[in-house]
Amino acid sequence: MKYQNILVRMDDPIATITINRPNKLNALNRNTIKELHKAFSKLENDRKILAIIITGSGEKAFVAGADIAEFADFSVKEGKKLAAQGQELLFHFVENLSTPVIAAVNGFALGGGLELAMACHFRVASDNAKMGLPEVSLGVIPGYGGTQRLPQLIGKGRAMEMIMTAGMIGAEKALDYGLVNYVVPQEELLNLCQKLGSKISNNSPVAIGYAIKAVNASFNNSINGFATEINAFGKCFGTDDFKEGTSAFIEKRKADFPGR
Repeated sequence: MKYQNILVRMDDPIATITINRPNKLNALNRNTIKELHKAFSKLENDRKILAIIITGSGEKAFVAGADIAEFADFSVKEGKKLAAQGQELLFHFVENLSTPVIAAVNGFALGGGLELAMACHFRVASDNAKMGLPEVSLGVIPGYGGTQRLPQLIGKGRAMEMIMTAGMIGAEKALDYGLVNYVVPQEELLNLCQKLGSKISNNSPVAIGYAIKAVNASFNNSINGFATEINAFGKCFGTDDFKEGTSAFIEKRKADFPGR
């Protein structure tokens, strides 16, 4: 499949999506969001792909925000539709994929860019990365899940400060806040993400999918996270991956999970 705004590289069992709008600092517009949805959908259904890395082209930006010129003249109704469609197509969609998604934050991750990184299952940053939600400086608020995911990741007080000041934090502070898992020099960023993806791929993809669902349930007030975990735990016992994993452990060999 050909895309205008993104690149997809397959190195089974890991795929890398690169948002490729360097002249716009990889800003998200509606077409890019649609293309990302298609790419993630396709990779989710590819049994050979066990982890996905998403990053931005160039050395300056992961995603420097949304394409503001695209919605500057929107009405109230159009604004609500923009947020709802974006969350459905990309941000909620990525968060709930059963294939793990790692954000390789290679520079500015602002506004929709930070919101995209936060929708991924975890984040790794280059040491030049800068992160923030500057929307209130434009007279609007984060609309792609930023007001919800940032407090979950770094706590309410820190999230309130970041959102209300519209300020940026550097990679080391993001690491201290727990917003990212690792900070490395930019030239090492993708290598580390690939190593992490490779470690993930050694494990049961079926179990990982259930684990993602159970962890996400704990952040949804309408769902009982413990009940979700119990149900998912039980379902694992009926899978071929469970049979293979336990057999391999007893036989003291490496598991070859059929779910791969």
